[in-house]
Amino acid sequence: MDNTLSKEWKNIEWVLTDVDDTLTWQGQLPPETLVALQSLQQRGIKVVAVTGACAGWCDHIAQLWPVNAVLGENGAFVLEKGAKGVSLSSSVPLQEMRARQAELKTQIEQILLNYPDINLTLDQAYRLCEVAIDIGQNREPLDSALVEEILTKIHQLDAHATASSIHINAWYGEHSKRNSSFAFLQSKGLTEKDILERCCYVGDSLNDQQMFETLPLTVGVKNIEHYWDKLTHKPSKVMSQPGGFGFAEFTHQLLEITDKE
Repeated sequence: MDNTLSKEWKNIEWVLTDVDDTLTWQGQLPPETLVALQSLQQRGIKVVAVTGACAGWCDHIAQLWPVNAVLGENGAFVLEKGAKGVSLSSSVPLQEMRARQAELKTQIEQILLNYPDINLTLDQAYRLCEVAIDIGQNREPLDSALVEEILTKIHQLDAHATASSIHINAWYGEHSKRNSSFAFLQSKGLTEKDILERCCYVGDSLNDQQMFETLPLTVGVKNIEHYWDKLTHKPSKVMSQPGGFGFAEFTHQLLEITDKE
C-alpha cells in the first residue's frame, strides 16, 4: 500500500480527522498525537476533529487539544474555538435533538433485550444526539457478523447507524460526517472546489467511507487494514503505523512537503 504523500498534498490547509483509533490508539492518547496536532497549528494548517464521540468528550477535545473545531456525534453539532472560548452550534435545535434521541434510545434498548451481553456505551449520558452501543471499547470486540445484525435492526427503525472500531453510533437526522464537514467548511468561505483541493481527511474505520469517497486526498492509519476487504471506498494513502502514531507519521510527511515548497 502506498504510504508516501506526493506533491498534490502541498496545498492542504485543512486537516479533518477521526478521533478514536486515528488520533488515539488502544484506548490511550499518544503524546505523538498532541505534538503532531500542535505542529499543524503552528504551521497555520487548521485541524477539525470529525468524530462519533460523545458531546462530553468533544468538549474536552475542543477545550484542551490543539484543534480549531470538533464536529461531534458524527456531525450533530459543532464545537468551535473563538476569541471568547468554545461555542456550540447545531442545525437542529438541541431540545428537538434530545427528544428524538430519547425516542431512539428506547427503541434500541428494546433491540438489546435480545443481546444481554451487549450494552450502551458508558458515555451515553454525555451524548446530545446519538445512541451508542459498545462493540469494543470496554469489552471484547464483537464479532463483525453480530455488528452487522444489530446495524440492520437499527436501520429498520429508519435511523442512521454506522460502526466504528469501538461503537455502533445511531441517530435520527440528516447529518453525517460528510454533510456536516462540507457545511462547516462552506461556512468558513470555502467553495466545493476549495474543499476538494485544500482539505484532507484521516480515518481508520468503516464509518469513514463517506469521507474517503468524497475527498481525493485521504489517509488511513495502518489499522484501516483490518477493514480493507469490507471498504467500498478506500483512502488514497495508508500509513505504516497505527492510530495516533500513524497520524504523527502523516503529519511529518505533510509538513515536509510544505517545507519543500
